[in-house]
Amino acid sequence: MRTNLKYYLAACGVAVLFILANSIYIVKIPFIQNVVFYDMRLLNLDPPAQEVVLNDKKRLDVDSFTRYQIVNPLRFYQTVRTEEQAQSKLAEIVNSSVRKILGRITLQELLSQKRTKIMRDISNAVKIDAEQIGVSVADVRIRRADLPLEVLQAINARMKTERERDAKEFRARGQQEAQQIRAAAEKERTIILAEAEKQAQVTRGEGDKEAIKIWNDAANQDKDFFAFYRSLEAYKNSLSDGEASLILSPDSEFFKYFRNSLKTGK
Repeated sequence: MRTNLKYYLAACGVAVLFILANSIYIVKIPFIQNVVFYDMRLLNLDPPAQEVVLNDKKRLDVDSFTRYQIVNPLRFYQTVRTEEQAQSKLAEIVNSSVRKILGRITLQELLSQKRTKIMRDISNAVKIDAEQIGVSVADVRIRRADLPLEVLQAINARMKTERERDAKEFRARGQQEAQQIRAAAEKERTIILAEAEKQAQVTRGEGDKEAIKIWNDAANQDKDFFAFYRSLEAYKNSLSDGEASLILSPDSEFFKYFRNSLKTGK
């Protein structure tokens, strides 16, 4: 048991010595020369969005994202020295490549299937320039490409104006069509009423004609009775108003049947 413990402690001691040996750096001039450590992991670069003018003069706010790694510490130290300076320099490289590549294309091309090739061209351009500072770029992505806020506001204002103009045109067209419909309906109404009145006059005329014929036929059958009936109608129409006054001579034909009734006692 003690022998195994000794072997374990010996192995731990060797491991510690190995780590210490790899952690010790020899400098020629103490206190003047020093050791610089760099993060060799895959790092992220997320610069602020930048405005890019495309080949068709369209402006876009482009937000890019880059993943990189320090692969040549000596060149890295000689060119940018610190990671902060490296990110600033790499951001310039990315922005320059994005502007240069996107400046050759149109908005329609950026939104088409050519987008994959465009991103590959940007990534290759960034990789070449990044090698000069000892950095290897793994990937460059455009996460978002939007129209600038003022352009969006102008587009929205123009769209609003167009919609309002369209609405006014639709309302005016609707009012015009409504007036035409009302005018047509009024015209149709007038025609129908005129036709109805015409038909009514024709019907009344035919009725009056038929009534006159009936009266004439009746009068021809018994002229005395017809005359008597006409006189009764005249009496009724004249004397129906109790306040009416008639001034006639005693021998007037109007009182013919009254005189005859007095004579006969009926």
